[in-house]
Amino acid sequence: MKRNIFYYILISVFLYSCTTAQKEKVNTVNSVEAFNEAVKIAQPGDSIILAKGVWKDAELLFEAKGTKELPITLTVEEKGKTTLEGASNLRISGEYLIISGLVFKNGYTPTSEVISFKKDKQNFASHCRLTECVIDNYSNPERREQDYWIGIYGKNNRIDHNHIEGKSNLGVTMAVRLNSKKFIKNHHKIDHNYFGPRQTLGSNGGETLRIGTSHHSLSNSNTVVEYNYFDRCSGELEIISSKSCQNTFRNNVFYECRGTLTMRHGNETNVNNNVFIGNRVPSTGGIRVINGKQTVENNYAIGLTGYRFGGALVVMNGVPNSPLNRYFQVEDAVIKNNTLIDCDYIQLCAGSDSERSATPVNSTMQNNIFYNENNTDTFTVYDDISGIRFENNIIAPNTKPIIEEGFISKKISFKKSTNGLLVPDDTNINAGALIKGDIPTKETTGASWYPKTEKAIPFNSGKTIQVKPGINTLFDAIKNSAAGDIIELTSNSGYLVTKTIDINHPITVKPFLKKSTITFEKKSLFDIQNGGSLELKGLIFDGKDAPDYSGNAVIRTSKYSMNKNYKLLIDDCDFKNLNINHSYDVIKVFKNTMADMIRIENSTFKNISGNVISLDKEIGENGIFNAEFVILKNNIFSNIEGAVLNLVRDGKDESTFGPFLTFDHNVIDNVGHGKRNKNKKAITLIGVQNAEIKNSIFNNSKGIQMHLVVGGPIVKIHHNNFFNSEKTVVTGDEKYDINTIWTIDPQFENSVAYQLSKNSKLQFKGDDGLHLGLIHK
Repeated sequence: MKRNIFYYILISVFLYSCTTAQKEKVNTVNSVEAFNEAVKIAQPGDSIILAKGVWKDAELLFEAKGTKELPITLTVEEKGKTTLEGASNLRISGEYLIISGLVFKNGYTPTSEVISFKKDKQNFASHCRLTECVIDNYSNPERREQDYWIGIYGKNNRIDHNHIEGKSNLGVTMAVRLNSKKFIKNHHKIDHNYFGPRQTLGSNGGETLRIGTSHHSLSNSNTVVEYNYFDRCSGELEIISSKSCQNTFRNNVFYECRGTLTMRHGNETNVNNNVFIGNRVPSTGGIRVINGKQTVENNYAIGLTGYRFGGALVVMNGVPNSPLNRYFQVEDAVIKNNTLIDCDYIQLCAGSDSERSATPVNSTMQNNIFYNENNTDTFTVYDDISGIRFENNIIAPNTKPIIEEGFISKKISFKKSTNGLLVPDDTNINAGALIKGDIPTKETTGASWYPKTEKAIPFNSGKTIQVKPGINTLFDAIKNSAAGDIIELTSNSGYLVTKTIDINHPITVKPFLKKSTITFEKKSLFDIQNGGSLELKGLIFDGKDAPDYSGNAVIRTSKYSMNKNYKLLIDDCDFKNLNINHSYDVIKVFKNTMADMIRIENSTFKNISGNVISLDKEIGENGIFNAEFVILKNNIFSNIEGAVLNLVRDGKDESTFGPFLTFDHNVIDNVGHGKRNKNKKAITLIGVQNAEIKNSIFNNSKGIQMHLVVGGPIVKIHHNNFFNSEKTVVTGDEKYDINTIWTIDPQFENSVAYQLSKNSKLQFKGDDGLHLGLIHK
């Protein structure tokens, strides 16, 4: 009997040792082939380790089955020292798998997804975890080529503590897919991730997170999104697009994100305890409510500037009997205990038109704080709001209540809470968000070992390179420069360039003392390439030596797709003798390029046979355009045969913010009369979302033509003088504001400086109290 007990104990110890050894089995691999073999034999509890180094063009399929107690792990030998580059991607299939430590950079996926929670349509991943992985600027170089970075299928998956940054081509950054009955009621959890900056795409298809699609939008997803940090995620109007039912968004921070958390399709969404920090950045938004039984509770927003669909709080109109892909009526919405401070626009019944005519019903807005001491018209009402019950909402004393009942005008002083948010100093105020405890930060989200460094290098942040006059000395200096460097010309003449200068990074060119003149013998002087940005100060560009070719330009973008947005800043520069052929442009852009900003100030453009700037290369129904912000201020445009500006956002899509145009204190003299501009105008605007043209003088010139399409554009033309010039022509069905227009002879002292004479009636006519036209310093 004792012997049997002894043998039983011995066998038990042996079996336990085997099980323990199995759990601790580690297989380090250094090739895709070795990885595939390791996956074939992987058992519950095993770990597969990718060796340190660069895994180039590694297409990995992690297909295995672990258990809840003994998951199978795919990780790396040393976090941050193993990178997947080139045409790499990962597919996950099976159950109870953990993936951690992978870094995708320096390339892009040739497939539809960088990380996919499925092998194919029949095999997918459930009960799996993706943690502490990185996808950093892993974007297709073709801007309009679509892919997703993370596609989530299956059920009960967790995506946490990942660093996801810099998607610059078309497509959602992370998507929960419901395109099968197998994937509904999936109960995924997306938490503690760092979603880093995503640049403005300039079209639909730039969401950071999407859950579902319109086709499956009436199915439950039950996805929880919590404790994530969204840092300047500004791809399009929808930062998050919830397109399914019963999703929860809580305890997330949205920092300077241009766009909104949008309940685009689906019902019974819960949005609570989220923080939106705008810092007055243009188009920063909050929450958009559509569909039925939505709850928006205890959220906090400060410094949001977004308008209409991108407002701080937006309650939409719906379409009667709406198809799945349009707008369902807001019904049974509960919006309570939210605090919005210094937010410009609360939009009710937004989108109201002949199609979206179903106003909100059976809804409540109660115990909210809408506090803005700088804006009397915080609320915009587009339709009947009788279906919304208002109760105990606090507003600033200067704010106009939208109805008499339901709003309390009260002066509030604020103090900082322990988590850094401004809260009412008076603890007796029984309204607004009660955000308690710590909120997510950059430091507490994402992969702790992966640095969150600022990728954008600003102008004037590098070294100064002085350049002597000579042939191609400027070309050589820029070729050998680094991002942020300053090219300083030491002479006021003698700079001849016989090669086109490629701008591959942010660079500044300016004179050491007086203005420097640059001549050039190529079809273009500067070509802004992908990743490049250009700042020009105090320079004279003389086109007298350029070849007599059609299509010359001083500055061009790349002819090829640019997936990085650029900036072009011009200050105190002169452009002359750009008329040696019939179509010599100053700035020429190509399709699939996007400027974050083009700003031209204090500059002179004279004797030009083409256009100054045409941003009109994106034509179609998708609302694509070539520049987000265009600022033209205090410039002279004289003897221009073409147009000063063509700015186009074509189509009817409503998913973008811009373009934004500021045209202020300019002189337009003898512009637009060239033979090739016969049926065109000095300024043409199509689909521009925000435009202000003011304090300018049009003299002997073509006029302004605008076509206003969907999106509720804000268009103002005021305090301008049109002498011997065409009137403004407006088409489309959107509202606009044209006022304070004169047709007075400006009486310039001369046609060089365009200074008004002492007898001019345009003195002090500006909306800022200054003279119309140039601001003479």
